[in-house]
Amino acid sequence: MGRSLSRECVRVLTSRSTSTRIDTNIREEVPVHDGSVQLPDGVRRMIEERAEAVGFRALKHAASAMSADYRASRAARQPDAARTAAYLATRMPATFAAAHAVLRELRERLGARPISSVLDIGAGAGGASLAACECFPEARTITMVERDPALAAAAHQWLPEAAVMLEDVARIKTLPPHDLVLAAYSLGEIGEPLAARLWQAARVALVAIEPGTPRGYALILKMREELLGAGVSMAAPCPAATPCPLAAPNWCHFAARVERSSLHRRIKDAELGYEDEKFSYIAVAREPVDLPASRIIRRPQQRPGLIELETCAPAGVRTVRVPRRDREAFRAARKAAWGSAWG
Repeated sequence: MGRSLSRECVRVLTSRSTSTRIDTNIREEVPVHDGSVQLPDGVRRMIEERAEAVGFRALKHAASAMSADYRASRAARQPDAARTAAYLATRMPATFAAAHAVLRELRERLGARPISSVLDIGAGAGGASLAACECFPEARTITMVERDPALAAAAHQWLPEAAVMLEDVARIKTLPPHDLVLAAYSLGEIGEPLAARLWQAARVALVAIEPGTPRGYALILKMREELLGAGVSMAAPCPAATPCPLAAPNWCHFAARVERSSLHRRIKDAELGYEDEKFSYIAVAREPVDLPASRIIRRPQQRPGLIELETCAPAGVRTVRVPRRDREAFRAARKAAWGSAWG
């Protein structure tokens, strides 16, 4: 079990010096602009320091190799400082953004039910744990399980009061119970069935996130089937605990907008100040939660005098057409986003 955290859940440096006073209020440090999310300022500064230490040429080469591994669904390990820094600069912001989006939704579904402890499986550099601290500031205990020493050391740098288990989760027969269990972008790398063990450790809720690809969705769908067979309560994104109505070549996935730092843009030779991280996920709970009537599963399409929403409802997938003359519904549809609840 992890050590007790401070009231604000996590300390984040607000200065470039590691000996400088620490600001513990992460909630005020997570910038959100036009729907995009960025890592807390203190964490970004520490990542930039690591990047400067390895040099830009080595960083860019490592980022290219890592991207190739990611596209090929290969487990990308971080054997040196350049590879670790590249992961922190390019992949960690996306992990944080996707986890942030999912955990915000879970927070809404759980209502007043508190989360006092979080277990992050295959935690990497702690991106999902940072998002959990933002969405569940009442959490006083964070435990991260990560087998890569370099990533575990990085996570401990910005989560100094969290407990870090330097272990391969596949070898842990019984996981320590926590209120919330997270598995963000780790199921595919671990490569072993974990649903039963993860659910056994979850006292309140379990969340799994994978890349928004057909392969990532297949992993989530398999876990969904196993968990529903164990009698869990659906929390998100599905509006019901019924068989998934989507059939190949379609797959369920969503997008989180990531605000790119200047370093991130330089590494990727990108002009846009943001990117969209596609992800698939499932969130389940011990107790029933209020589910929406349906969920928007594609980006809303705006046409002259009409907005079309593709939604998933308990009865299946349907297209909702909202005309301008229905002013109240049209106003709501204009504010609706891919992944939002509808109805």
